[in-house]
Amino acid sequence: MGVLSDDPQLNPDFYNWNRVKVRYCDGSSYTGDIEEVDPVTNLHFRGARIFKAIMEELLIHKGMIYAQNAILGGTSAGGLGAILHCDNFRLFFSLIAKVKCISDAGFFVNVKTINGEPHIEEYFKRVVALHGSAKNLPFSCTSSSLDPSLCFFPQYAAQHICTPLFIINSAYDSWQINNSLVPQEADPRHVWDFCKGNINNCSLSQIQTLQDFRLTFLEALNELGPSTSRGYFISSCHSHKGIEVQVYWSYNNSPTLANKTIAEAVGDWFFDRSGFQEVYCPYPCGKSCH
Repeated sequence: MGVLSDDPQLNPDFYNWNRVKVRYCDGSSYTGDIEEVDPVTNLHFRGARIFKAIMEELLIHKGMIYAQNAILGGTSAGGLGAILHCDNFRLFFSLIAKVKCISDAGFFVNVKTINGEPHIEEYFKRVVALHGSAKNLPFSCTSSSLDPSLCFFPQYAAQHICTPLFIINSAYDSWQINNSLVPQEADPRHVWDFCKGNINNCSLSQIQTLQDFRLTFLEALNELGPSTSRGYFISSCHSHKGIEVQVYWSYNNSPTLANKTIAEAVGDWFFDRSGFQEVYCPYPCGKSCH
């Protein structure tokens, strides 16, 4: 369904494309490359090799090398992977091919918890160390003065990406609120449980905290700098959706911005019919899904 649908009514711009869905299985958005195998768990941390093998299979054996149009996309950790691999993906194709990337719910921001702790930054740092990811993160970012682990965050990595990128996200992304802003260890008394489950249950002070998170998110997005080739569809849904969900991608009650569904916005952007950089932000943001 959604962006993978073969129904022209539900997916008008991409219904007749060749579509490949890659299951997420490595824990590092396909950036890991450690030779050693964990002796206790027998786990292999080699996501970057998985990505390379998949691309070789598609390019050489499935004919993708001859594609005139190509998109690398993903949701959540897959959306992060689409950002981190975007420029390398472009190099697989001819210069005349139209190649772009879509990140859905993958724009994870470096935000502190409600207690002021750098929880998600430390978590990403452990991921990068465990998987040996630094050498597979965008070189344009890791070669800067930043700690290489910070290049796992899109706000630092995406500003260096040259390939056109479309970012679909909520400024109230539920995964980030539940795991980056208010992880369990930051709320031992479970004061936020009802609020995290349903934003309509939040107190006024909690709503203000969510508003502050939204500002942090938009500031991180703004750090990417201006780009006419980049697209945005930033909703205020308290959700962590996927563009494979039909009602999210294109349906009667789908989220819309500037009178366009996500499918319409992405289609217009990919085929250069028009740009799209829209952010939904009334107060109180998040009370309804737009």
